[in-house]
Amino acid sequence: MISRICKLTVLISLLTYPALFAISAEKADKDGFVSIFDGKTLDGWKASPNKAASSWNVKDGILVGDGDKGHSYLVYQKQDIADMELKLRYRFPGKGNSGISIRTRKDQTGRRAYQCYHADLGHVGKGRQVLGAWDFHTPGRREHACFRGDRLVIDEKDKPTITKIKDAVTVDDIHKGEWNEVHLIAKGNNFKFYINGKLASEFTENLPAEKRLDKGMILLQVHDPGMVVEFKDIRLKILK
Repeated sequence: MISRICKLTVLISLLTYPALFAISAEKADKDGFVSIFDGKTLDGWKASPNKAASSWNVKDGILVGDGDKGHSYLVYQKQDIADMELKLRYRFPGKGNSGISIRTRKDQTGRRAYQCYHADLGHVGKGRQVLGAWDFHTPGRREHACFRGDRLVIDEKDKPTITKIKDAVTVDDIHKGEWNEVHLIAKGNNFKFYINGKLASEFTENLPAEKRLDKGMILLQVHDPGMVVEFKDIRLKILK
């Protein structure tokens, strides 16, 4: 009887969350990463807001974010990711502003759509305050500066200390109009942002745990009307 109930539960779950089970079944590569974009569809992802659905599509194996509806996000279906590594490739055919939000949750203050830690991306020439920077979308607490080349440490009283990263990625390491690789690592209270194998920016939060973002969603962003950003080879490793 218990076996039959278990089988029924699994069947209901498969019918209710087919994309989640499909992605869960993907085989990890030798480094433990699983592909979360199939190169053909938006299965496992959803546009936010809903009216911006036409801003996101797949063409020739590439995930394309088009700012025809203005500011929008593409939200990965798994909602409660904490420690993880994310790798992807991005390209700006022209000018633009984009990024990757992690540990994202709905913003209860109403000042933003979401609270998150945001790895900023932009076209070459956008500036170190965007391209390669961490951005704090954290209404209700201090939103720190952590630009490209910066290592930020936030103490238990929310006081920031910034030092420079030796051999950090520079604008010369980033390919204008071509594909670049991002590698994000979120582990406990430490967050690293790499571009093309070089550390771009890093921060460590020593605030009390209840004031930090401990888990949440992954979002891709289109920031401005008229811009285009492209992504491919999106791979995720959830750390235990």
